[in-house]
Amino acid sequence: MEIITYPDRRQWSSIIERPRLDISQLNDTVSKVLNDVRLNGDEAVKAYEQKFDKVSLASLSVTETEINDACELVSDELKSAINLAHDNIYKFHKAQVFEQRKIETVPGVTCWQKSVAIERVGLYIPGGTAPLFSTVLMLAVPAKIAGCNEIVLCTPPDKSGNVHPAILYAARTAGVSKIFKIGGVQAIAAMAYGTESVPKVFKIFGPGNQYVMAAKQQVSIHDTAIDMPAGPSEVCVIADESACPSFIAADLLSQAEHGADSQVLLITTSQNIIDNVQTELEKQLQMLARRDIASKALDNSKLVLVKSIDDAVALSNAYAPEHLIIQTSDSNEVAERIINAGSVFIGKYACESAGDYASGTNHTLPTHGHATAYSGVNLDSFCRKITFQHLTVQGIQNIGTAVELMAEAESLDAHKNAMTIRLSSITE
Repeated sequence: MEIITYPDRRQWSSIIERPRLDISQLNDTVSKVLNDVRLNGDEAVKAYEQKFDKVSLASLSVTETEINDACELVSDELKSAINLAHDNIYKFHKAQVFEQRKIETVPGVTCWQKSVAIERVGLYIPGGTAPLFSTVLMLAVPAKIAGCNEIVLCTPPDKSGNVHPAILYAARTAGVSKIFKIGGVQAIAAMAYGTESVPKVFKIFGPGNQYVMAAKQQVSIHDTAIDMPAGPSEVCVIADESACPSFIAADLLSQAEHGADSQVLLITTSQNIIDNVQTELEKQLQMLARRDIASKALDNSKLVLVKSIDDAVALSNAYAPEHLIIQTSDSNEVAERIINAGSVFIGKYACESAGDYASGTNHTLPTHGHATAYSGVNLDSFCRKITFQHLTVQGIQNIGTAVELMAEAESLDAHKNAMTIRLSSITE
């Protein structure tokens, strides 16, 4: 990891820079797969499953029998853990339900919003070396609470044509409607365009590799909405002398093991913390099964020594991390000053893993600095807000002249006339 000591603010732009991948060539590949699935449906999807996932599929759908059999393979202990996480995620997102209010802006003009669920949503769940059954809960639970009529899930099968049992158990627990054995770009295409088996969805959620992310961005231009732009996962830790180096190292490594293109950042006011965290990183890294991946991620990462917590907060807000962990003596006060972050973890016991799995907050979060403008997935992600207004005679009398004047000033005569003829009808 690169160590940066007391950087001038003019250096911050280089400190907060993320690793950049050349995706110019993969975009062409992605476009070809998307177009093939759009034109040829299930046939193309099965061909790509054979090519990329090395599996020959007679059917893309996961049957009820397959789900039942898979659920039997999940240990009681893991089922209990998934159920606990489900309940906490449900409680947190249920509390986000929109409360409708009618507002009379002037006498005779009443305005309000109604929250309406997206009718059909698609969830993409990676299944490779790290089958993310936790993401099933993070996406399907709020979709169910929102009232989405159909929740479609795509996830890659193994070479035997089976889906990871924990993914299927989580899907059943969370109320997923339909499950398909499809991975990668072809999964995004199937949900975006629809095939003989897979229904077209109106919004696609979920993480994935650079090909999946490129596919989501391409289909979002014309065909379907997506949750957010996304890049490699990341964490930032703000720490002072009171922090626990072993905790910090564990948090940095938990993020680094996501992928070689992940990034972790420590911002601290203490040289001792940097020294001790380095020692802990070397020690803990050797115990990880995914240490090669984590080690490559650390090459993209930085340890930054700053003069004050004020500088640490400012640098973190400039970085706008996906995950932010605050280990300081006044962590609650520091947290109040955070304006750019996906999810914030306060205090030394609040590890990122808690939010990833079972605290209740959502782990589908903006990356690559997008936390300056985007929220993480929440209940509203699965809803639309429709506005309503009701006007009486008194209402158009109160705002009619203003509408006429504004329409005339914008040279929109038909707009003006729509109000004028109504006002005239009152006096006739």
